[in-house]
Amino acid sequence: MSTQLKPKLSLRPMQLNDLDDIMQIEPTIYSHPWTRGNFSDSLNSGYSAWILEDKLLGQSGAIIGYALLMMAMDEAHLLNLSITKLHQKQGLGGYLLEHMLKVAKNHQATNMFLEVRPSNVSAIALYEKLGFSEVTVRRGYYPASHTQTGREDAILMGLAL
Repeated sequence: MSTQLKPKLSLRPMQLNDLDDIMQIEPTIYSHPWTRGNFSDSLNSGYSAWILEDKLLGQSGAIIGYALLMMAMDEAHLLNLSITKLHQKQGLGGYLLEHMLKVAKNHQATNMFLEVRPSNVSAIALYEKLGFSEVTVRRGYYPASHTQTGREDAILMGLAL
């Protein structure tokens, strides 16, 4: 009989020294990953950036997810929400998104917005489960995946907080 260890989740602010690990994760999740510059610019701009770790027995944790949130006036814009391939489909995206919703509310945001590829069905399902709905479509927002040519639309989703 084998015993599977359950993750001990920990949330903490993202730091510049996390970027080496994040740069290893990004291309395993996305066909067009964020660059180190995208992350460092976001951190230097003061965006709310969070790391989700799996800590085992008090050791420093392995990064299993991260998210970045930009505040503008009373609106929050979720720029990136990522869970490592190995840890997807375990409810961790919802856990991290709920944290980001709390962060937005703590900054007195009245609405949160995000863009998502129409092809990212599981992300759309997660966002809808937490109350987001489609606001509009941004035509040609994303570069197409490696198997397609041209560009892919984005669904802009919003949630009143």
